[in-house]
Amino acid sequence: MVLTTGRFWIVDVEGNGGSPPQIVEMAMLEVNDLRLTGKQLHWLIRPNEPIQPAVTRIHGLTNADVADAPSIEDIADDVLTWLDHAAIVGHNVRVEIESMTRSFPNWRPAAAVDTLRLARTLKPGLESYSLGKLGASLKVTADIAKSGSRREHSALYDANLTARIFIDLITGVPESQRNDVLNEANILDQRQGELL
Repeated sequence: MVLTTGRFWIVDVEGNGGSPPQIVEMAMLEVNDLRLTGKQLHWLIRPNEPIQPAVTRIHGLTNADVADAPSIEDIADDVLTWLDHAAIVGHNVRVEIESMTRSFPNWRPAAAVDTLRLARTLKPGLESYSLGKLGASLKVTADIAKSGSRREHSALYDANLTARIFIDLITGVPESQRNDVLNEANILDQRQGELL
């Protein structure tokens, strides 16, 4: 598949801690030609099952925070309008794909670029590839506070950080090699549209 540095949606979701988890927060940011366009979408989402206390300690969302939020069905049309045939990017993007395909069964992204895989390929030998530590290592966390994000592990914060990591990593790759690098980080089997 030809993956240029054209349009990507950076996606991050947070869950309720269930098995499988239901989405309780979702953020999407548009990147075009390796620049954030300023277009971002963010939802708190009311799950069918309560948010478990263990995950509240991670992402900070409580059942009270989402009590008056729309359900996943209420936002489905908006999400699918933006993501129809789109390439998405996420850090350990398999989590986003699995959560989103459960919520939107007929949706499949055109590509799913994993910044975790990208970073391991382009920056071998780092002590940690966790989102926060990778962002600090690449020195891309300074502008996140200006983005309006709540805090680390909120979907909006994590999507903003993932976008900056993605842009930083791909900008460092010669243009003639970008398609190959992006395809290596794409976790979808292009013949079947399924996860590898």
